[in-house]
Amino acid sequence: MKATNTRARRRPPLLRHPLLRKYSLRFRRDVTAAYARDLRKWLVIAPIIGAMTGLIITALVAIILDRMWPPILHFYLRHPWAMAPGLVLGCAAAGLIMQYLTPDPNEHSTEEIIRSYHEREGAVDMKPYWPKLLAAIATVGSGGSAALEGPSIYGGGAIGSWLWQRLRTMRRLRLNARDRRIMLICGAAAGMSAVFRAPLTGIVFSLEMPYKDDLAHEALLPSLLASVVSFMTLSSFLGSAPLFDFSAAPSFTRRDLLWCALLGLAIGLAGMVFVTIFRRVRGLFIHWRAPHWLKLALGGGLTALCGEAFVHLYNGPLTPLGPNYEAVGLILQHPHSSAELVLFGIFKLAATIFTLGAGGVSAMFVPLFLTGGSFGVAFAQSIAHSSSPALYAAVGMASFIAAGYKTPLAAVVFVAEATGGHAFIIPSLIGTAVAYAISGDASASGDQRLHESGT
Repeated sequence: MKATNTRARRRPPLLRHPLLRKYSLRFRRDVTAAYARDLRKWLVIAPIIGAMTGLIITALVAIILDRMWPPILHFYLRHPWAMAPGLVLGCAAAGLIMQYLTPDPNEHSTEEIIRSYHEREGAVDMKPYWPKLLAAIATVGSGGSAALEGPSIYGGGAIGSWLWQRLRTMRRLRLNARDRRIMLICGAAAGMSAVFRAPLTGIVFSLEMPYKDDLAHEALLPSLLASVVSFMTLSSFLGSAPLFDFSAAPSFTRRDLLWCALLGLAIGLAGMVFVTIFRRVRGLFIHWRAPHWLKLALGGGLTALCGEAFVHLYNGPLTPLGPNYEAVGLILQHPHSSAELVLFGIFKLAATIFTLGAGGVSAMFVPLFLTGGSFGVAFAQSIAHSSSPALYAAVGMASFIAAGYKTPLAAVVFVAEATGGHAFIIPSLIGTAVAYAISGDASASGDQRLHESGT
């Protein structure tokens, strides 16, 4: 006690002033309250999740988008008859992998992550991890109507869950059971961020993904850190340019905003019909007592018919098969009739129903994105008579994602980030809000809950 008093007397008179002592105590209390949550652990864990996820997604993108799909697409367009055997073999291979190397062939991709978040406290079985990614490569790389967001969300989410298992014994990190769900969402955000080179989209989509009308708020900071690191990891190998080259509209008018609301209304209704049909078809395939590889082979054959029919009607480079990233530039930068664009969207939706409804390993973010874009350009040409079709394409893209996935914020952010078209944000918000409201609770995900309480 005497030593303490002695040290206090040795302090300069200014530091011993009563007011300074009073307010320094209050300041310490404020700092303690500000850092009441243990945020330091996420400064360590989230970047690790982001780096690991970024490396895995970089490999997926390089294999499918750079090595597999370009030559396969070129061959399909030169020889449309090859679509059926190519897709049947590719999808059957995915079915065999899922049937014999995974415990439940119907559980994978985004749905598995959502189910794990709600029902398993974030736990993911890592034994079939690599087989599921291999099945996704076979599904998408052979021409299935899907893209890479499904395996990317699953790939990152599973990494987050696995890392929790490895780090929970480290006392300094103070990981608890709830942190596993946070790390699951954190990894999903990193996967989405990397595959679309859009970190903000990864954050917002992962927070919206588990719910139809709520957010997984607790995962915000870890998702932010992991998404940025994942994006930087992929960009260091593949570059950081936006995936889709839009020419942003310099401005929009009140008339455009009214037309965008009407476009959102139409797409909201279309999205509700599509989701309802997809869920019915998916249920039929799940309950059909046939080998999983046979279900997927049938789905691949029906998907190929959609591609062959469209190429037969419109002999050009546009086709409703595969990851279809190239289709955005074709829709926006090459002249197409409104009928061709509408039929492309319809065939794309049908191909997606057959691919994913049969059990294909991926998700439908990009198919919805492309369909909305084709409908938006057709709407601009035939109804709005606008000189800015890219504006309506962006609104259509965001609106269909919001209607199908119940992720309106992520839809608008994605359009802004992935296209580089920030001038589209206000019209997209209007179209997306209308589409989200009109489509009701219909969602492509059967495992989404309405909000945090689960009601």
